[in-house]
Amino acid sequence: MAPHLNKLSSLLLMIAALSLIAHDVLIVDAARNLLEEGGAPKVPELPKPELPTIPTIPKPELPPLPKLELPRLPQFPKLPELPKLETPAVPKSELPLLPKFDVPKVPELPSLPKLETPPLPKPELPPLPKLETPSLPKPELPPKPEIPELPKPTLPTIPPLSPPHHDATNP
Repeated sequence: MAPHLNKLSSLLLMIAALSLIAHDVLIVDAARNLLEEGGAPKVPELPKPELPTIPTIPKPELPPLPKLELPRLPQFPKLPELPKLETPAVPKSELPLLPKFDVPKVPELPSLPKLETPPLPKPELPPLPKLETPSLPKPELPPKPEIPELPKPTLPTIPPLSPPHHDATNP
């Protein structure tokens, strides 16, 4: 950023800060003046207005609705009733006998001899060699550098503001 723009922006920031401070001071001074003079002027209480009563409107009586007469639907011709089929009851003795079928029996399979397997020997594995991890030296950290204390910045003093002056045209 160009140096003249940097100075201009800092000047604008200071003007904005001063205007905010001046605004707050004006409000505080105005409040102090009101308190010293005996507070804000009292506004007389107005009587509550009486609301006019609204007359109730009676419900109008409606004439009864005429009954609707719907035209009759033409009647469809009825289907003739079908005769019921009567099946004669046949006694069980007269039922034809069905021939019985001989179901051949399935021959049983001969039982197979059980196979006995001897238990397998457990393999002997050589013991695993113990691994030793070499101990690493601890790294030495350099001592912490001492940070010098920075000087406290001095803020520019703002001169006290004069009380606001009132014009007759601008209360």
